[in-house]
Amino acid sequence: MRSPSEVSRHVSRPLAELVAALGAPLACLDLETTGGHPGYDRMTEVGVVRIDADGVLEEWSSLIDPQRWIPPQITALTGIDAAMLEGAPTFHEVHEALFARLEGHIVVAHNARFDLGFLRAAFRREDVSFQPAVLCSVKLSRALFKGTRGHGLDALMARLGLTCAARHRALGDARVVAQFLEQMAATRLEALLAACRAQAQIPSLPAHLAPEALEALPDGPGVYLIYGEHDLLLYIGKSVHVRRRVLEHFRNDHRAAREMRLAQQTRRIECIETAGELAALLLESRLIKERRPVMNRRLRRTQELCTLAWTFGAGRPPEVVCGGAVVPGESYGAFRTARDARQALQRVAAERGLCDIRLGLQSGSGPCFGHQIKRCRGACVGVESPAQHDLRLAEALQAIRIARWPYAGPIGLREGGDEQSVQHVIDQWIYLGAARDLQDVDELLRQTRPAFDLDTYRILLRFMNDPQHGRAVRPLVRPALSP
Repeated sequence: MRSPSEVSRHVSRPLAELVAALGAPLACLDLETTGGHPGYDRMTEVGVVRIDADGVLEEWSSLIDPQRWIPPQITALTGIDAAMLEGAPTFHEVHEALFARLEGHIVVAHNARFDLGFLRAAFRREDVSFQPAVLCSVKLSRALFKGTRGHGLDALMARLGLTCAARHRALGDARVVAQFLEQMAATRLEALLAACRAQAQIPSLPAHLAPEALEALPDGPGVYLIYGEHDLLLYIGKSVHVRRRVLEHFRNDHRAAREMRLAQQTRRIECIETAGELAALLLESRLIKERRPVMNRRLRRTQELCTLAWTFGAGRPPEVVCGGAVVPGESYGAFRTARDARQALQRVAAERGLCDIRLGLQSGSGPCFGHQIKRCRGACVGVESPAQHDLRLAEALQAIRIARWPYAGPIGLREGGDEQSVQHVIDQWIYLGAARDLQDVDELLRQTRPAFDLDTYRILLRFMNDPQHGRAVRPLVRPALSP
């Protein structure tokens, strides 16, 4: 097995002064990996350049057997292939030596979120807690060269005349980070110190997001939209504490690959303040359907809605209705396709011993197939009365029933206080909009009614069943139609 390599030398006095002023030794770190997913992909190489207050610089690096296939594009970028890794240690075999070199150090990495996400995930698999102080050299560059475009390693090398004998190799890139710190310490020590201290005091942000982006985020309720390159909408979210929620996306400890991708791709954040939680929930639901951000999982479209329409006592089987009006109290479930609706009815028949003929799932006079296999209780052969059968069907469907509208007509639901106060106008579980005065209410009640939306229904049902919010409801009168 090939052993990790290590060399040492002394650094310039300004860099040693930086380390002394920060109060802890530095460890410039870089990793090469098999891909961008910290849960699946693995490291192929690690490089560390340690600098202490005495001016001693130590370099340590090791190839790592990822025990994974290396994609061709990764080999093309790094030059690391399976042949190079033959005989290389696994992370398990080097993790103690690596931990010993990083413990007690301030870890500095270029786009630190990526490297630290992988490193923490790898240490967790070894049951080792790894929570170092971290500095991101991308953010330091942004702070030191405000208004300048380009803060990647190649841009820094071109701007500052830095050199790298092995670009896209772990130790080579870690050396560039150390060179950057050394040059900035020699020419702009106080500014570099201020940038390091400021970064340690503010919440962690994606490397490409300016710290000023935090200032525009409200502490109260609202909806936030996260954009990537070329203004591609990545994600829409909501919270009663927008600023806090956005920062949770960008925490240092990345346990989810989606959060890491979001942090890496974020370029700007837009926020829409709302009167309260209900307004935020409704706006988020609508914007996701309209804008279809790439990282939101819930992208249900209203026109895809199918339901089971059935009236107890009418003597007709349930009917699959797609794209039509939902009738609260007589519509059951919400399905993406007619096939999904029929399959749900078939499951109900199997679980409750109901008759396929009575349910409209099978034609003919009987007996139904379910009765032949002793599943149906006999509504198709007179053993069970139609009324008894339909009573059991009503009980089975109750769990997915669209609730009856509990009011005689439209209602207003007041939310917010002072200048942010609005009245949500709702009728038959359909959200008509937010009004600030009686004229707005009349206009909303006169407009063409939107289609029933399952997400809106669930939001309103949960919100209005809460006694705290129910007290804010008041009946509204529909305006008279013009002659």
